[in-house]
Amino acid sequence: MAEKIIVIDAGTTSTRTMLFAADGTPLGSAQREFRQYYPGPGLVEHDAAEIWTATLACTRAMIEKAGGADRIAAIGITNQRETVVFWDRATGEPLAPAIVWQDRRTAADCAALKEAGHEAAVRAKSGLLLDPYFSGTKIGWALENWPQLREAGDRLAIGTVESWLVFRLTGGVHVSDATNAARTLLMDIGRGGWDAGLCDLFGAPIGLLPEIAGCTATVGATAPDLFGGAIPISGMAGDQQAATIGQACLSPGQTKATFGTGAFILSASGTRRPASDNRLLSTILVQEGDTRLYALEGSVFVAGSLIKWLRDGLGLLSSAGESEGLARSIPDNGGVYLVPALAGLGAPHWRPDALAALSGLSFASGKAHVARAALEAQAYQAHDLKAAFAADGVDWAELRIDGGMAANDWMAQDLADMLDLTVERPDFVESTALGAAMLAATGAGLYPDLASAAAAMRGRTTRFTPALDAAKREARLAGWQSALAKVLE
Repeated sequence: MAEKIIVIDAGTTSTRTMLFAADGTPLGSAQREFRQYYPGPGLVEHDAAEIWTATLACTRAMIEKAGGADRIAAIGITNQRETVVFWDRATGEPLAPAIVWQDRRTAADCAALKEAGHEAAVRAKSGLLLDPYFSGTKIGWALENWPQLREAGDRLAIGTVESWLVFRLTGGVHVSDATNAARTLLMDIGRGGWDAGLCDLFGAPIGLLPEIAGCTATVGATAPDLFGGAIPISGMAGDQQAATIGQACLSPGQTKATFGTGAFILSASGTRRPASDNRLLSTILVQEGDTRLYALEGSVFVAGSLIKWLRDGLGLLSSAGESEGLARSIPDNGGVYLVPALAGLGAPHWRPDALAALSGLSFASGKAHVARAALEAQAYQAHDLKAAFAADGVDWAELRIDGGMAANDWMAQDLADMLDLTVERPDFVESTALGAAMLAATGAGLYPDLASAAAAMRGRTTRFTPALDAAKREARLAGWQSALAKVLE
């Protein structure tokens, strides 16, 4: 009987396909990394064909593990948000590099639009700020600078990563889910569709964009020749919304933080679209049928990618996991602070021009201090966001964490200490994939609604409680604010 769920988790540095039982038990995983291309300072690109190749290989492996396509009730997809893919509708082949969410090439365009007074109107409709993080300015830039896209005419299709994968999986369905569409700067998140005025402002023709669907809608089925049978695709959400769903944060005020490549904190606000006076984002948390639930979001651009950079870029770590042992090996940070603005600063600062800084070094400093400073930076950035959420009237009673970095017990405890609240971590930290499994299971009819799926499929948790005295907390925060102020000068 077809009761297993396949989830494609298309991340920023790798694609993973996971196999789940209907109750949320993980049954298997296959993962492949793909390259990130850095053609210049601030530029980050992917080859969408590499993403597709990795996805196909991983998904085939998990379908084989499940016993064949007829054992799969549905496929769910979750993905890195804001990354834009450009492809040929006729051939299905990419026509240009995919521009990644971390890319800053449109910083000057965003500054010009702000100077022209457009941000208030953009924010009123999209819930977002004018920042190169989002997809809209990437699309306009690509159409202006890559002639092959203009030459493609109506053959050109544009979409975020889940849209690209659905097109390839189905052999031609061009669709996006509401959560990914909400991150493009092109959607009126209150009305629920593409906005002609926003599309004109950013130079993104509506006719080239996908149809917007609900997150539990069955949008198509895989081409039978791919996996030995057609499998429905019935659940999609951007990675941060999927993680929020996977943490069962559906009721107003429930808050989660995912520490992956970046760090993203979302607090559910129900059917009421939230507003922020502190440069947080309003976004769609999930759309189930015609009902949209919203969330307030703060986005930090550099989290796990900082540890990866220490490992691969600087050679300070032999593995990402080594950072925890190094942090424990010293009694304190020795006055060393790392402001991880390697891709600018996100919320609540929104400074795409900011550069990273490592301060407080002396001959007494070693790689353990740098590794510890990198982990501490996650708590400091979360603390800055907590203050912004509180100023908007959304204070956190507790924080549910997930993502690859969340497996680090030292960092989880440091978050509890610096935020002065209980931090809860599921024993299965891949909440993003689990959330997509919940959506797909709901779409496939295994559960009557998403709330039922979330209640049934979320597993056991571990809790971390504050254990640092207030004086030490304030001293560390003061050091962070001093280091941050120099970066923001």
